[in-house]
Parts: sequence; structure tokens; C-alpha cells
Amino acid sequence: MHLHRSETDILIIGSGGAGLMAALHAAQSCPTLDITVAVKGLLGKCGCTRMVQGGYNVALSPGDSVERHFMDTINGGKWIPNQDLAWTLCETAVTRVRELENELGCFFDRNPDGSLHHKAFAGQTFDRTVHKGDLTGIEIISRLMEQALTLGLKALEEHRVLGLIPAADGSGISGALMVDVRTGDFRFVKAKAVLLATGGGPTMYRYHTPSGDKTMDGLAMALRLGLDLRDMEMVQFHPTGLLAGPDTRMTGTVLEEGLRGAGGHLLNGEGERFMENYDPKAERATRDVVSRSIFSEMRAGRTTPNGGVHVSMSHLGPEHVRKTFKGMVERCRDCGFDLAGGLVEVVPTAHYFMGGVVVDTDCRTAIPGLFVAGEDAGGVHGANRLGGNGVANSTVYGGIAGERMAALCETMPFAADPDETVIEAELARAREPFGRSGANVGDLRDRLMDNMWDDVGVMRDADRLARGVASLDALGEELMATGAGPEKRAFNLTWHDWLNLRSLVEISQVIARAAQIREDSRGAHYREDFPETGDLETSTFTVVREVDGKLEARHDPVVFSIVSPGESLIEAA
Repeated sequence: MHLHRSETDILIIGSGGAGLMAALHAAQSCPTLDITVAVKGLLGKCGCTRMVQGGYNVALSPGDSVERHFMDTINGGKWIPNQDLAWTLCETAVTRVRELENELGCFFDRNPDGSLHHKAFAGQTFDRTVHKGDLTGIEIISRLMEQALTLGLKALEEHRVLGLIPAADGSGISGALMVDVRTGDFRFVKAKAVLLATGGGPTMYRYHTPSGDKTMDGLAMALRLGLDLRDMEMVQFHPTGLLAGPDTRMTGTVLEEGLRGAGGHLLNGEGERFMENYDPKAERATRDVVSRSIFSEMRAGRTTPNGGVHVSMSHLGPEHVRKTFKGMVERCRDCGFDLAGGLVEVVPTAHYFMGGVVVDTDCRTAIPGLFVAGEDAGGVHGANRLGGNGVANSTVYGGIAGERMAALCETMPFAADPDETVIEAELARAREPFGRSGANVGDLRDRLMDNMWDDVGVMRDADRLARGVASLDALGEELMATGAGPEKRAFNLTWHDWLNLRSLVEISQVIARAAQIREDSRGAHYREDFPETGDLETSTFTVVREVDGKLEARHDPVVFSIVSPGESLIEAA
């Protein structure tokens, strides 16, 4: 079996906000570098960044401050975030948003006096979300892609990365093994530095916002490499995913937080506003609170025809809604709903993954030469991500990763040779389902989504989690007994569906294991049998790693490196 081999200075896996920003900053830092981007789909056309509606959090307005943004991030994360990561995010966002505007050409909405317009997002003490209507992600990724295409970087489009390959001498990373989706050819790319920026994508739930090709491949590869994954129980459910029925992929698509920030109402199936029964901030409570409140109404049977609740905007004036939320009005109209003048059915939808690989503020991992940025990295958000902090995280840390990788490459004379036994193992792993047939992979994925929603979802307890773990183990065994037919690798979507599901099952097992050991309720993780937050001063975060094919889970103490519970930087500023 032939294996194509090539070499580059920097290999970037993923072409979302983190990956493209890393490419730009690496090229700016050292224009002579050879930069290669491998992407599962098409450059700048796939991934989650272009799907961002809401905006970009940045402390620019009079009265706001980096300190205030930081405190909102720490409080929203329930004191679990890595504070150095959170501070770097808030501080660097100020520089990065200016870069996006003035250097990359992003057109964000402005006030009549020419200043950047900031809209309200839940869980924040200041309106600081910069945006381009409700299509912010398309604006950012389009400008990033335009700039990236001028760099002359090598783009390996429709190349699925199968595994991260360590160096034969144990010195660090050597590169990555991938397959060309179109031809089925295997390729190994050797590199001095590798960036994992595949994004998250919790599509293992019945309702989810990312596209179906987002299947946690990056975290699954990191897990196999023995890296620590933190906060893996922290799956963010966006409260308002479009609920258009079971027969459309539009179900689960986000209706962004700006609707509630602008004064939108949530109504149960009986037409009643219910959020004030759960939180004094009502519709402007944090995402985890609103998601649990909606879920509680659903369990009580106070639902709309498709089983969710309604969002209502008409009291704000239909014309105002059509102008302010143009993208969502059109999206809802496509599904038969009138967002501006009527009611739209919504449901909590798995949206973002706070968990990820343990990294430092330079995006470095425990493996020299391997960097992680964006949603693959853990620690920035803790137990809950504030709306508007996601695309800021990707672009801030993508830029940092690019600069640090460029600096590393300038000190390295050559890339390390790969561990050939790991390449062989990853090739065998990828070809595992060939030569046998079995159950329909699509049916197995449907069962996974139902199991995760029912047992490891918005509300959790020990019994449901135990049932979830058992069902995941059984599903994993059934998947391994299921095949993809004869070995035909060229554009074999059945094979890729199988690979997608294996990644999803593996990361679902990590989510469930982390959720079992966290016996308190923090942010996105809510245990009905342990509803209290617990002592903030002794806060811990969960860490899961794979050792000899088995998962090991532990608690590590949170280091309050900047501020401790009970303190506030706002008062000291």
C-alpha cells in the first residue's frame, strides 16, 4: 500500500478562525516558512467559525474594561477557567478586533458617531459584543480566507487527518497521517510544528448546531496520543436551537443570543413567559440556566407542537426585527416560521465544547511541537462559555499559535522523523471496517444521539450517567462489529461515516466519564443528585486521559493565579 510523503515547516489541521489566523500570523512572523493547511472540507467553507451569528466580545466602550470582561468570563465559567488563559483572551481581543477591522478588512456594525456598535449578550455586565448584523462569522472567515489565499500556502482540501504521529526518538511531534477523501490515497506530512485546530462540534446529541461532519476527530486523536483532556463534561447547550421537526437538518440551528439580549421573550406551550420562575435575569440569564429552564418546561409537558418552547420577537416591532436580525428572519422563513411577527419553536441544542486539550498561554501541549488553539483547547471558558467569547478565543489564540510556531521553526534545522509503528497502527485503525458488513452506521449514530440526549444531556444524575456509559460501551462494540464493505477508499462516504461515529463514541465516553466524577453542579454540568455548586475556594477541574486503551479520570485543583473567589478586579481597577 503506497503512502505519499511530504514535508512542511508548519502543518495546520483545520481552516476555521483559529487555523487561518495561525497561518496569517505565522507567515507575518517569518515569510519564508512553508505552511500547509489540511482541512476535512474546503478551505474557509467548512467549520464552525463561518456559522457564528452573534459576535465578538471585546472591551472597547467607555466604562468597560479588560478587567470587567475578565471577571465576567471567570464568573460565567464558575471559577473553573484557567485564569491566565482567560486574561490573555480578554486582553488580546482588544488588539485582535482592531486587526480584523484595519488589516483584514472586516466590516463590523457601527454607531452613528462611527464607533463600533456593541450589542447585549447574556451573562455579561456590559454590552461588548461587536458584530456584523447576525452574520458575524461569515464576515470574519471570508476576510481571513481572502488573506490566507494571498500567502501561497499549501491547501490540502478534503483531506481527513487520521492520526497525529510522534517522533521516533520521542522528542515531540513529527506530523500527521491523513487520507485524501477524493482519491482514497494515504498521505503523511512531516512538520516541525503542528497545530490542532479542528474545532469541537458536539454532534453526538439529538439536537446540535454544528454540521454533521464535525465529529470531535481532533480530540479523539489527542486522546490516543495520551494527552490530558480537561473539562470534558462541559458541553454547552445553546438555549434556542431552531425546532423545525424531525425531518430537516435545520433543526438544531442556532437562533442567536442577541434575540434575548434585544428583549425577546420565551413562551412555553401554554403561551406563558416562564424564565422569571427560574432566574431573576429572566431571558438574559446565562446559557446554562436558560437551557435547563427550557428543559424543565419540556419535561413538565408545557411544550409547543414539536416538543420545545417558543421565542417571540413581535413585541419589538416586526420591521425592527427584520432589519436587526436579517439572517435569522430568512432562516426561520425557510422553515415556515415568522420570526419578526409570529412565534418560532426552539429547543436547547448542543452548541459548543468547553472541554479540550490542556494547553498553556502559548498554545503549547505536553508534546513539544504540538500546539492546540480554538475549540480543541480546554481551560479558557471553564464551566460555561459566554456568548461572543468563542470566535474571540479562536482568533486570539490562533494568532498566538501562529507566532509561537514560527518562532519554534526558526530554531529547528529539520522536522523529526516519525514513529513508523504509530503510522502503521493508525493505517490499520483507519482500515478497520473494511472487509465486513453490518448494521447501518446512520442508525447507530441516531441511537448515539438519543442516548447522549437522554442520559448525558442537559440534566444529569448518577443513574442516567451509568446507563449512558453502559449504552456507549455497547454501541462501541456494535460499531466495531460493523463494517464498510470492500476496501474502496475513494470518496467512500460510508467509510467516513464509520470513522466519524468512532470519534463521536470515543469522545462521548470521555464526556460521560468526566460527568460521573464531577459530583457538583457547575455551569453547563448540572447534576440533579448534586445540585449545589460547592465550595469555590477548593474548586477543581476534571482531567481524563487514555492509558493502555482505558480511560483514567481525576480532579486537579484550580489555580487562582489572578483573582480568588470573593475578590474582584473591577473594584481594584
